[in-house]
Amino acid sequence: MIRENTEGIYVDRGGITNQGTADELAVQEDVNTRKGVERIIRFAFEYCKTETRMEGGARSRVLLCDKSNAMTYAGSLWQRVFKVVAGEYPEVKTEHMYVDALCAQMVRDPRQFDVIVTNNMFGDIISDLGAGIQGGLGMAASGNIHPGKTSMFEPVHGSAPLIAGKNVANPIGAILTAVMMLRHIGLPSEATRIEASVSEAVRAGQTTQDVGGRFGTREATEWIAARVAGSS
Repeated sequence: MIRENTEGIYVDRGGITNQGTADELAVQEDVNTRKGVERIIRFAFEYCKTETRMEGGARSRVLLCDKSNAMTYAGSLWQRVFKVVAGEYPEVKTEHMYVDALCAQMVRDPRQFDVIVTNNMFGDIISDLGAGIQGGLGMAASGNIHPGKTSMFEPVHGSAPLIAGKNVANPIGAILTAVMMLRHIGLPSEATRIEASVSEAVRAGQTTQDVGGRFGTREATEWIAARVAGSS
């Protein structure tokens, strides 16, 4: 899932008039620039062309997720730019789904999807849905990519102060985030080795309790680390 992360509904533009009255009006503006939209769509196609699937094999499809049947102005920009950029990548198959249909299909059969590109708000929503499908927020990795410049990598879940120090947090999201970072900085073999050890832990049930295991944070991490060391 590739999410535009600088524009959209989250730019905090809008306002409230007649606050506290029966005539109160709140307006939240959705900001989409040609530059921002083209940058993220092009990144999605490049990612599809260069990255492989976790289970092996090349990627081949990019799906645009929007709500252009209701958000007609923003949707028009995304649709037009997607079509233009797609023309530069004839080897990549293109697809489109409205966000509500995409959510339903993700629940029904997530295996049908390859690369999904979307705007800021929809990306926020479907990334959490994807995390839930794969076992919860504790499993989900993410990165804030600034092409050609400094990028930041962090698990989807953020911090969890209520369970700090209790040895119950799932470490896999953080570990897979490190995998993303290693691939980004040009260490694919190291990334693959760690990723394979995580997959082995999940298959063997050597995980924390939130995904069916019996370990705490420390034990789950140590199990994966031992597998990584043994495969080097």
